[in-house]
Amino acid sequence: MTDRAVTAVIRQQMQPFRSPGMPTQTAGAMTARQVAVILRRHLLLIVLVTAAGCLFGTGACYLLRRYLPSYTAQAQLEVLPPAREDPMAIATTQVQKDVRYESRVSIAGLIRSQATLEQLLARQKVRQTHWFTTEVDGNVTKAMLYLMRYLRAYPQRDAEFVTVTMTCGLAKDAADIVNEMAAMFVESQGIEKKGQIQDRLSNLEATRDQIKAELDKIDESLDQVRTKWDMTDLGPASGWLNQHPVVVKLNELLVQEEQLIQTISQMESTVRSLETLATGPINEQVQQALEKDPVLLSLAQQIASTEAQLAGKLTKFGPQHREVQRTTELIKDLQDRREKRRQEVAEQTRQANLKDAQQALLAMKDRLATLQSQRQEAQARKKDLDMARVEYERLQAVREERRKTLNDLEQAIMKERLSLADPRTPKVTLKAMALPPLEMVVWRQYVLWLPLGFVLGFLVSIGGAFAAELMTDRIRTPADLVRWVEVPLLGVIPDASDMDLPADVDLYKVVQHASDSVLADAYRRLRANLQMQEAASILVTAADAGDGSTSTVTNLAIALAANGSKVLVVDGNLRHPHCSTVFPRPTSSRNGLTKYGLTNVLLAQCTIRQAIRRTNIKGLDLMESGLLPFNPADLLASPKMKLLLSQLAKAYDQIIIDSPPVLLVSDAKVLAQVADATVMVFGADTTRRGQALRMIDELRVVRAHIAGCVLFGARSLTGGYYKRRYRSYRSYVMATGQ
Repeated sequence: MTDRAVTAVIRQQMQPFRSPGMPTQTAGAMTARQVAVILRRHLLLIVLVTAAGCLFGTGACYLLRRYLPSYTAQAQLEVLPPAREDPMAIATTQVQKDVRYESRVSIAGLIRSQATLEQLLARQKVRQTHWFTTEVDGNVTKAMLYLMRYLRAYPQRDAEFVTVTMTCGLAKDAADIVNEMAAMFVESQGIEKKGQIQDRLSNLEATRDQIKAELDKIDESLDQVRTKWDMTDLGPASGWLNQHPVVVKLNELLVQEEQLIQTISQMESTVRSLETLATGPINEQVQQALEKDPVLLSLAQQIASTEAQLAGKLTKFGPQHREVQRTTELIKDLQDRREKRRQEVAEQTRQANLKDAQQALLAMKDRLATLQSQRQEAQARKKDLDMARVEYERLQAVREERRKTLNDLEQAIMKERLSLADPRTPKVTLKAMALPPLEMVVWRQYVLWLPLGFVLGFLVSIGGAFAAELMTDRIRTPADLVRWVEVPLLGVIPDASDMDLPADVDLYKVVQHASDSVLADAYRRLRANLQMQEAASILVTAADAGDGSTSTVTNLAIALAANGSKVLVVDGNLRHPHCSTVFPRPTSSRNGLTKYGLTNVLLAQCTIRQAIRRTNIKGLDLMESGLLPFNPADLLASPKMKLLLSQLAKAYDQIIIDSPPVLLVSDAKVLAQVADATVMVFGADTTRRGQALRMIDELRVVRAHIAGCVLFGARSLTGGYYKRRYRSYRSYVMATGQ
């Protein structure tokens, strides 16, 4: 099995101890607190770079204003709705909002078109500006590219305006160029629109003249129709009273013919009746004629007179008298004459009535023939009238159509003439001329560059801080330990340079010499955390030399002794021992005494008691390293070392072992196997993450009991936890009078 596999197995079997209050975090994540720590750590860098950014922004703005000034002038063009308005109408034409905006977009596009810009550059007033002669050196191509970039025209969404702007080095030039562009564009639009109107007007007038000529021809054709058919009134009949005379005459003839036919029919019936009556009895009409006949009346009177005489004679003479008989014969003769006359008168009356009826019938038939002839002539005339009217009405319809077209043309011509004279005809008017701007553009203002420099400097500083943080792999803060190292954090030893300590204080004995300091309190907090481990022997080691393991050993031992514990410091660093320097021998006992230590005990060159000496601190003894052997790892790995620690544990409450770096030699791993607990010391700004992780792996491979770690030499941050703790601690000490 490879070392990596063994390491993985040991990591699974030996899960690190973590105190209840210790946060758990994934190695790749970064909390807001850690971000704040990073920012506080690089606060000076952030302030300096941000200030430099402000200075850079201010200086850049000053240089730009001095050597590259920039002014923007703007003019407003009013764009009327694109619909053609009726100049004779009072109400305006309503156009959709989107259509009006698209019209303004088109106008803006025309203003910025290359053809329009070329026309602008051809204007003498533009060529005389300082911009054309100096800024673009009179180069037309360069000037064109400049205008395409800095002359802008953009439509406004909620207003009927197109804004034209120009940016250049002089305020007057910017205003002159914008005004020249606006005036030129309005003028060109006016010329173009009026030219279009003039073209339409010419076409309309030509069409009008053509229509008039056609009307004249139609009038001639109408006269020819009237002459051809010899009729004047060929218009359509609008009513019964306004009918054409031909139609009226035809209607009258038809009525007369119908009436005459009915009369003839009645007359024929009368003739037939009279023919029947001529051989029949006397009717009432004949009787009336008889009663009116004078001869019959005279005969009737004579008969009546004679009968009167006869009656007188009969009375006087009797029936047989000759006078009576003569009178009787006279009466009979009168009666015969009367009857004969009556027959004659009746016959004459019947024949006369029959003849009159027959003559009237013949006259009526002659009249009927005449009416029928007249009616045929009227019908022929009516047919000619209809044909003439068809031709006339066709020409009349064409004439009316031409007249209507002519009226429409006259109205259109009048509208076009009104539009030609209307000042709003171009649909574009110069509403507001550009004035020389009083201030430079916003990107030449300090109000922009100062915040911009501040933001830029701040972002660069933040980026630099995080880049520096990400590029380094050193362990600097407790947050780094929590984030990267999966072992409990037992204590944090602040950097002595951040503490207000006496100048002659011995940092190896700061708990003794500056017991009221924050640094000493940090060691006491480490002591309290270790006492919870209930380990008799504690190995203190580091990843590399100079990480602070010896200082941790000595100050931890002093703190334990100050708490009333009987403590033994074992100098297990058989490469470069240093504990004997921290706790030197008394001057009176240096001469004449053999210097025994750990190696002497392991080599059985002395007893344990002979290798231990007292220090000047109550309750604290020291076992020096002794003679430095050739093979210290083999010596420490002997069973005597484990036996030694078990014997020392019976005599002391706490045994603190100093050792060489884990990553340099194998001595520390050997001692970790026999010690009850191992404390790793990480030097802030000196120990790298890789070293810390490798150190943990090395100790876990040998199944060492890792009690936790100590961060040594942690720098306090501005506004950070240790700075606040130091102030609070000093205030508390001063308040208690200590």
